[in-house]
Amino acid sequence: MQQDQMVPVTILTGFLGAGKTTLLNRILKEDHGQKIAVIENEFGEVGVDSDLIEKSDEQIVEMNNGCICCTVRGDLIRILGTLKERRGSGELKFDRVVIETTGMADPGPVAQTFFTDEEIGNYYLLDSILTVVDAKHAHKQLDEFHEAQEQVGFADRILMSKTDLVTEDDVKALVERLKHMNPRAPVKKVHFGEAPIEEILDIRGFNLNAILELDPEFLVDAHHDHHDQVASFVFRSDKPFDGDKLENFLSGMIQVYGPDLLRYKGVLWMKGKSNRVVFQGVHMMMGGDMGKPWAKGEKKSSILVFIGKNLPKDLFLAGLEQCLA
Repeated sequence: MQQDQMVPVTILTGFLGAGKTTLLNRILKEDHGQKIAVIENEFGEVGVDSDLIEKSDEQIVEMNNGCICCTVRGDLIRILGTLKERRGSGELKFDRVVIETTGMADPGPVAQTFFTDEEIGNYYLLDSILTVVDAKHAHKQLDEFHEAQEQVGFADRILMSKTDLVTEDDVKALVERLKHMNPRAPVKKVHFGEAPIEEILDIRGFNLNAILELDPEFLVDAHHDHHDQVASFVFRSDKPFDGDKLENFLSGMIQVYGPDLLRYKGVLWMKGKSNRVVFQGVHMMMGGDMGKPWAKGEKKSSILVFIGKNLPKDLFLAGLEQCLA
């Protein structure tokens, strides 16, 4: 296909809790008049991000149980192929695709898909890799996790979130570090995903030659290992939570395990609340917002996902059980 007829694809990446879903919601709500197909990948056996994404008439496809850069790469090719067929038959209308990777993904192999699979590469145009970096936790993540470094290295644009939680000097030091790691990607601050759409979409930022300079092995199929100490587990319940008990329990747990709690998030049924509560946290910081109301006759339940290093799963699950009303 001619380049101007190809479907542009944006890969949205960034470490756990950096604010990718917030930015994605911003893109979906913006009045750009385009229909977007969203492909979601989450680390762990169950996804909650599709509940956190603002529902609109977008096409949202979830891929769970695996990292987008290894086991589900075949799934990615299959999903992109299916979207292509459904678009070709007129069953689905979309102008572009956004792939939100799990926070533990190396974006390199995801980008590889567009150059190693001919059918996909001839139909979809890789527009750019956008990387969201959490200003508060970035230094630690970049020190400890190869994936966080890869996300910065492959970025065409770096969007720095949570700059309001650190000093101006901290921001300056982080920008210097990011520019040293990837001099070709502009670094911009974003507040709650507020970023001009023209700086995010149709930027034609992905340059294969630049990437091959960065990583000569880019087009070679590589196997990689995840940090084995990073794992996820899920708590589910059909009973409501007691808000005070839950807050006390989680506050205590993050005092002890905060540094190892990379990300925790969920959609909760709270006693006495007519709306679901959308709950998210990174390390020692957590917060909840009112979600949409429970529909009449809808089966209420809670689901919480924790991702962290060497977390005492049984202790968390037993404690959460005690917080039910």
